[in-house]
Amino acid sequence: MSLIVSSSDRSGSQRVRPFVDERAPKAIFRVPGAKRRILILGTGPLARDLSQILLSRRRMFTDVVGMLAKDDAQMLEGSREQTVIGVMDQLVDVVERHRVDTIAVCLEDRRAILPLKELLDLKGMGIDVFDGHHLYEEESGRIPIDELKPSAIIFSTGFRAGFIVKTLKRFIDVCLSFVGLAALLPVMVLVGIIIRLDSPGPVFYRQVRVGLRAQPYMIWKFRSMFIDAEKGGARWTTEKDPRVSRVGRYLRKWRLDEIPQLINVLKGEMSLVGPRPERPVFVQELRSVIPYYDIRHAVRPGITGWAQTQFRYGASVEDSHVKLQYDLYYVKHLSLRLDFRILIETVRVISLGEGAR
Repeated sequence: MSLIVSSSDRSGSQRVRPFVDERAPKAIFRVPGAKRRILILGTGPLARDLSQILLSRRRMFTDVVGMLAKDDAQMLEGSREQTVIGVMDQLVDVVERHRVDTIAVCLEDRRAILPLKELLDLKGMGIDVFDGHHLYEEESGRIPIDELKPSAIIFSTGFRAGFIVKTLKRFIDVCLSFVGLAALLPVMVLVGIIIRLDSPGPVFYRQVRVGLRAQPYMIWKFRSMFIDAEKGGARWTTEKDPRVSRVGRYLRKWRLDEIPQLINVLKGEMSLVGPRPERPVFVQELRSVIPYYDIRHAVRPGITGWAQTQFRYGASVEDSHVKLQYDLYYVKHLSLRLDFRILIETVRVISLGEGAR
């Protein structure tokens, strides 16, 4: 509502009468406990991915109203998408008709088509307006990287774990890895004996991995493959990989082959929690095709990580693309609380034997 000055009355004084903008949105009140009704602005990759994430979860308190196209032509292109319900000019009408209380802005070129006035009015009426990347991150636990501009990372409030957090994290790593090695020593001896009886070759397997600040180091693992497993060159592990030995399948299923990495943790080359380290040959391949890949090297690699508890075993460039989104989320939100959550989730994953190859 705005005010305009009318003509003078008989006494000569001016009267002020209200001017009502009929196009202004009406106030929308959300009933406590009611579903969060989300409208997505845009029909591009980010909009579609966010819509799929929200629709796949079918949350009790979340309902996707649909997506708005830039114009009629774009709406026609996306007519096969049942979630495209209108164009940007219909924003206010769609919000009122569908009782929308949350708007996610997923537009590629915001400067040209962002309906600023309408969004400001809706914001003033109590509608939540979120950046699409922010809502994607909040709902999925990962950071969308394909449409992400460098400024979103440069000016982000995340990616800055403090000295105290890093110090406590390192202290916990040393204490738990030392206790773990001492407590699991009988298990390690037994596993070593079984490996030697199962197939010829050494008990332990050492391999170059890329660690903190992209520096190489030698990782320790129990050998789970035959000694000539890579005579044809390095390649991704596949499901029911013939290179994996009989004992190795069980070691991988229950993550027992990872126990020796506690040595790497004691040496400061790894952490209990962090992005899983990759081999240099794969890092060279992935950093050339996946944006922001090297940011995962800003922290120590981990025996377990956020991606390992939220996603299946990564064995391709496509899988690594998704895993990096989880890794960047971890780097951005690094905290002891998140580490504790990951450790709890790891226990669940191991107990169910999920994601192993």
